[in-house]
Amino acid sequence: MTSAHPAQDARPGRPPISVVAHRGASEDAPEHTLAAYRQAIEDGADALECDVRLTADGHLVCVHDRRVNRTSNGRGAVSTLELADLATLDFGSWKDEAYGNEAPDRQHEDPERTSVLTLERLLELVADADRRVELAIETKHPTRWAGQVEERLVELLGRFGHTHPAMNAGRGSAVRVMSFSARSLHRVRAAAPGLPVVYLMQFLTPRYRDGRLPAGVGIAGPGIRILRSHPEYVARAHRAGHQVHAWTVNDPADVELCQELGVDAVITNRPRQVRMQLGLG
Repeated sequence: MTSAHPAQDARPGRPPISVVAHRGASEDAPEHTLAAYRQAIEDGADALECDVRLTADGHLVCVHDRRVNRTSNGRGAVSTLELADLATLDFGSWKDEAYGNEAPDRQHEDPERTSVLTLERLLELVADADRRVELAIETKHPTRWAGQVEERLVELLGRFGHTHPAMNAGRGSAVRVMSFSARSLHRVRAAAPGLPVVYLMQFLTPRYRDGRLPAGVGIAGPGIRILRSHPEYVARAHRAGHQVHAWTVNDPADVELCQELGVDAVITNRPRQVRMQLGLG
């Protein structure tokens, strides 16, 4: 149970907590589909989170797993498939089946709910939004393409103007890159120094327990389990000059914890509900 009133915010003078839609509004629509991201924007999400992988023919696509087996009706590793192969697969019906609904008739299905999503198309969606919508892009490692992922990513972001901080003067970059791989973040920073990067953490190692992060990284990305076990970490990271973006924050009690600790952003499958709980809409 949670309080009917918002928890006290430990962020005096700071902007409201940013609500980031994890793989889109993925509680309500199939993850990483255009439909999930459209829904997240409608739900008022401040930012959209996506995972990117490189196809065999060099396209960045929004797919979390190394293989497509879980979220499509196909099989195989993303890195061994071409975009044309992925375009033939259904990336949405599994969600309906998981909720006990019949899979939609392929003839009448909504392609925005079932088609593979390229990062380029997601960038277009964000660019066309009628308000500022930020994008948090996670690079997945290890991968057979190694540094090519970051190379293609920076190239694509450059085409959309996101590697030039001057375009967002006074507001900061609308795009940030996240990874559990410090090497991946180093590659991004070397190629595009103006892009903020987030170091994701599943466990809080002794090396970073005092709030420090790898060189050049300004945002900590702890899993919510870290904050449950080490609530003092947020204050330590802030004292070190870093923001804290927590994932994946779905439970109302965890949302309240993040608010009490003064977390800067929460990454959630439920952007609309979390915004309501935080009193943001």
